[in-house]
Amino acid sequence: MSAPELREWLQGDLSKASGWHKSDSSDTETIGHESGRKIVSILEHNPDKDPSQYDSDDLQHMRRVVAYCKRHLAQEETAKRNTNSKSYKSLKNWGHDPLKT
Repeated sequence: MSAPELREWLQGDLSKASGWHKSDSSDTETIGHESGRKIVSILEHNPDKDPSQYDSDDLQHMRRVVAYCKRHLAQEETAKRNTNSKSYKSLKNWGHDPLKT
């Protein structure tokens, strides 16, 4: 997803209501929603995707995102078939739209 697409998705109620909350926090934001905000930031500060412009935190988060999406897509095909599923909404919070693949 592009930064504008992800930003728009994250502003919606479906995004805010989907996913897991941190167990050690009273914060109402889900882990995936927080990840989505980080992804938007990474995409915006390096729009040309120049590898030399990523810092170690960017790379660490990008690896986390890839691992999450790979794991969840392998476990469940529901995300590709049902846009109302928790899987679909959660993957979009992590910057991956299953319908675009």
